[in-house]
Amino acid sequence: MTPELELTIVMPCLNEAETLATCIRKAKRYLEVSGVAGEVVVGDNGSTDGSQEIAVREGARVVEVALRGYGAALHAASLAARGRYIIMGDSDDSYDFLRLQPFVDRLREGFDLVMGNRFSGGISAGAMPWKNRYLGNPVLTGVGRLFFRCPARDFHCGLRGFSAEAFRRMDLRTTGMEFASEMVIKSTLLGLKITEVPTTLGKDGRSRPPHLRPWRDGWRHLRFMLLYSPDWLFLYPGLLLLTVGALVGGWLLPGPRHVLGVELDVHTLLYAALAVIVGFQAVAFASFTKVFAAAEGLLPDGGRHRRLLDHVTLEAGLVVGLLLMALGLVGSLGEVLRWGREDFGPLDVRVTLRGVIPAVLALTIGLQVALSSFFLSILQLKVRRVGVVPEAR
Repeated sequence: MTPELELTIVMPCLNEAETLATCIRKAKRYLEVSGVAGEVVVGDNGSTDGSQEIAVREGARVVEVALRGYGAALHAASLAARGRYIIMGDSDDSYDFLRLQPFVDRLREGFDLVMGNRFSGGISAGAMPWKNRYLGNPVLTGVGRLFFRCPARDFHCGLRGFSAEAFRRMDLRTTGMEFASEMVIKSTLLGLKITEVPTTLGKDGRSRPPHLRPWRDGWRHLRFMLLYSPDWLFLYPGLLLLTVGALVGGWLLPGPRHVLGVELDVHTLLYAALAVIVGFQAVAFASFTKVFAAAEGLLPDGGRHRRLLDHVTLEAGLVVGLLLMALGLVGSLGEVLRWGREDFGPLDVRVTLRGVIPAVLALTIGLQVALSSFFLSILQLKVRRVGVVPEAR
C-alpha cells in the first residue's frame, strides 16, 4: 500500500537537463526540512536530452506525456499525483521550490487554489522581459479580473497550488499555455476559494531561449479569455449595437436631423438598422455559446441564463418571429401601395426608405428570431446516448 501523501510537487519538462536536477533537489529539500509527506512528479513532454534519466536519478517520478504542450504535461502529471495537494512550478529554476510553505499553509486552511504573485514577492533583474512585465501580464491580468472577477493579481504566475479535489472539479481541457488561464478562470466560475501569496521570480538557469513566445502566447491567452466569456465577446457588444442602432433609428425615422452642420438622413438610418441586425446576431450568439459550453462542461450552467431559457420556448420564439415578419410584410405592402399611387414611377427615396428600412428590419429580425429559436431548441435537446438501453422495470 502506498502511504498517503500530503503534497505532490509537479514540474513540466521538455529538454530541461540544465536545470531539472536543481529544481528537484530544491523541492525534495523543502519536503525534508518542512516535514511534509510528499513526492516530486515530472511530466515529461518527449525530452531528448536525458531529462527523464536525470529526474529518476534525483528521486522524482516521471510521467511520460505523448501529447505536446505545457498544459498537457502539467495535466497528466497532476492526474498522476498521489498527494492531497498539488503545487506546480516550471523546471527552469526560475521559481524557488525551497519556499513553498506559504502555499501549503493556505491549502491547509481550505483554499482550493493558491496563486503566486511575483509582483508582490519580487522579480529579479532580467527574469521577465519588459513586454511581459509592463504590458502582457498587467493587460491580461486586468482583462481576467474584469471579465471573470477573479481575485488574482498575477494571472499567469507559473507557481501555484491547488487541492487534488479542486483539480478534478476544474476538468481542464487545454493543452498549451492557455492551461494557466483556464485554471484560474474555471476556479473562479466554479466558485472555488482562491487566494494568493507573494513569490519570487529569478532568472532561469538555461542557456537556451525559453519555450515561451510572448506575443503568440499572449494572444492565445487573450483569445481563450474571450472565448470563455460569451458576455464580453458577444452579449455586451451586441446589446450596445442594438441600443445605439434603435436610438439612432428612432431619432431619424421622422425626418432628417442636423448635427454640427451635417445632415443625417436615410443613409444613416440604413446603418442604424444594420447595427440592430448585427447586435441581435451577437446577442443570439451569446446564448448559443452559453448553452453549448454548459452542455459540453466547458462553462458552468449559469442560473440566470438557464432560468431565462426556461421561458424562451420554441413556440414563443416562432410566435414573436412570425409577428415581426408579418409587421414587415405589412410595411412593405404599404410602400408598394404608395408606389402604385405614383403609377409605379420615380419616388423620393428620402421618403420611401423611411418606410422600407423599418419593414426590411422587421422581416430580417423576425426571421432571425424564428431560426434562432429552432437552433436553441436543437442545442437543448436531451439526446439518449447510443447503446444505452433503458432498464426494464
